[in-house]
Amino acid sequence: MKKRALISVSDKTGVVEFARHLSELGYELISTGGTKNALQAAGVPVISVSDVTGFPEILEGRVKTLNPYIHGGLLAKFSDENHQKQLAEHKIDPIQIVCVNLYPFQQTIAKPDVTVEDAIENIDIGGPTMLRASAKNHEFVTVVVDPTDYEVVLEELKASGNVEKATRRKLAAKVFRHTAAYDAMIAEYMTDLAGEENPEKMTVTYELKQSLRYGENPHQKAAFYRKPLGSVFSIANATQLHGKELSYNNINDADAALQIVKEFTEPAAVAVKHMNPCGVGTGTDVYDAFTKAFAADPVSIFGGIIALNREVDKPTAEKLHEIFLEIIIAPSYSEEALEVLTSKKNLRLLTIPFDEKVKVENKHVSIEGGLLVQDQDRFTLEDATVTVATKREPSEEEWKALKLGWKVVKHVKSNAIVVNDADMTLGIGAGQMNRVGAAKIALEQAGEKATGAVLASDAFFPMDDTVEAAAKAGITAIIQPGGSIRDEDSVKKADEYGIAMVFTGVRHFKH
Repeated sequence: MKKRALISVSDKTGVVEFARHLSELGYELISTGGTKNALQAAGVPVISVSDVTGFPEILEGRVKTLNPYIHGGLLAKFSDENHQKQLAEHKIDPIQIVCVNLYPFQQTIAKPDVTVEDAIENIDIGGPTMLRASAKNHEFVTVVVDPTDYEVVLEELKASGNVEKATRRKLAAKVFRHTAAYDAMIAEYMTDLAGEENPEKMTVTYELKQSLRYGENPHQKAAFYRKPLGSVFSIANATQLHGKELSYNNINDADAALQIVKEFTEPAAVAVKHMNPCGVGTGTDVYDAFTKAFAADPVSIFGGIIALNREVDKPTAEKLHEIFLEIIIAPSYSEEALEVLTSKKNLRLLTIPFDEKVKVENKHVSIEGGLLVQDQDRFTLEDATVTVATKREPSEEEWKALKLGWKVVKHVKSNAIVVNDADMTLGIGAGQMNRVGAAKIALEQAGEKATGAVLASDAFFPMDDTVEAAAKAGITAIIQPGGSIRDEDSVKKADEYGIAMVFTGVRHFKH
């Protein structure tokens, strides 16, 4: 049986050397377009697909490999006498090796000025068809889609003249993952283009960023995947400058910290433990902001994640260096700051381009047997229709504090209560089964600092007991969504204590 290999790639990394070795091993090489030109220029003997099919490329190259002389050679079972008889009858030679990768659709749609016409023209048809045909017939055909696999194929061919069945199966599985991911990206692009909000099929694809040592607990296996063309302003696309490899919990907590600090344009610092903020501060500069975030809860911050929205300078680095932290996230670090912080070998230092525009992505949450999809909660106080429900309106300083509290409470696990002043959080009650319980935790943590502070709630008060607790602790203003059938009770209780209460009309549950 004649030995033949079909090579047609857009990513030409290593392909000339791969083809040269195949030629030296006695394979006749078939190729198309740019790949054929590259091989000929390198002196590698090659024939064109048109020489095999007896038919020229047509429709601007849209049709060239879609032909029985190609696909008969790819799909024939070499062990089936009837298949061999049909190949002989139609003068079709088998193809034992296929090396194909696809039109650069992802790279094309990543261009900011890409047109719809250009995107669609870069949807490969012949390439996926050849790959799928070869992968289906991997019992007899070796199919290579990834240049990193050239070496293992050559090694096995040189050692025994064949590629091992286990290797062919692994390569075939990679092909089907590759074409599925390729089609998923096209499907997502076309779905967005068509304006479909809830398509009947949800197709998504992610690329492995790193294997993790374990998941939430040491007995759980885990890995970290990144969305192709996903938000640059994200943990998935952060650059790690120093420290140990990120863990599963690190990644979750770092994402939570980043989402909170994104809320602020003024210098801000956020400390996170177990997906909840334990301290948030704003200030005149990053040092001032972090000092306040630390003061908000100097106990819980131990072993926490810090996100800052300004470059870390030396004074701030020295302050950060004083405590045990897992991760620091910032737009950048001064050379002096890096010198201070890298003295701790395990401290993870991440940079993220804060100047990048926030890319709106849906939030996906897996459940057993399914997937929940929703918009990200990007709703801000500026988007809300705010009303003052009480007789007294908030003062200017209280308004400033209420706005900060509303930004933070959105990112606290429900039921959530935040007690704060105009510059920093003072107490946070997270994840409680009843709202007054969350309030008591936040108020107790704030202690005497609650006097003159404000309180933010992620959802309405079902009864007036939270207002009563807030008043007794010295809270002077409250921000909450409203909407309870007993709102009037809470308003009356606030008026009784002279508390200003603001309704936003929007809740911020986070589960």
